[in-house]
Amino acid sequence: VQLQASGGGLVQPGGSLRLSCEASGITFDDYAIGWFRQAPGKEREGVSCISSTGGSTYYANSVKARFTISTDSAKNTVYLQMNSLKVEDTAVYYCAVFAFISFRGYSIPTVCGAMPSNAMNYWGKGTLVTVSS
Repeated sequence: VQLQASGGGLVQPGGSLRLSCEASGITFDDYAIGWFRQAPGKEREGVSCISSTGGSTYYANSVKARFTISTDSAKNTVYLQMNSLKVEDTAVYYCAVFAFISFRGYSIPTVCGAMPSNAMNYWGKGTLVTVSS
C-alpha cells in the first residue's frame, strides 16, 4: 500500500486548504482511511477518518464543522477540505490506512480517535500545513 499526500502549504488564519491522499496497492475492501496530524512538540492525533464504504466518518472535536473528509473511488483518493483554518491547525498532516477494520471488530471513531496512532497499518509521507499571518 502506498499513500501519497499533497496539498499542504502556507495559509492565513480563516483561509482554506484541501489535502489529497492518493492510495495505491489496496487490495482489500474493508478498511479505514484518514488524516492524522502532528504539531511541533505534540503527539500525533487523529483528525478525520472515513470507512472504505464511505458510510462512517470521524472528526476530532477541534475540527468539527470546519473540516470535511470525502473520497473519490474512481481516483482512489481521499480529500480533507479544511476551512476556517486556525493557527493551531499548523502541523504535518499524514494520510493513513487501518486494514480490515470491520473484520477486526473496530469502529471508525475508535481507530481514528481512541487508539494510539501507531495502530494504523500504513502511512504516507506528511504534508506541512502552516497557518500564519
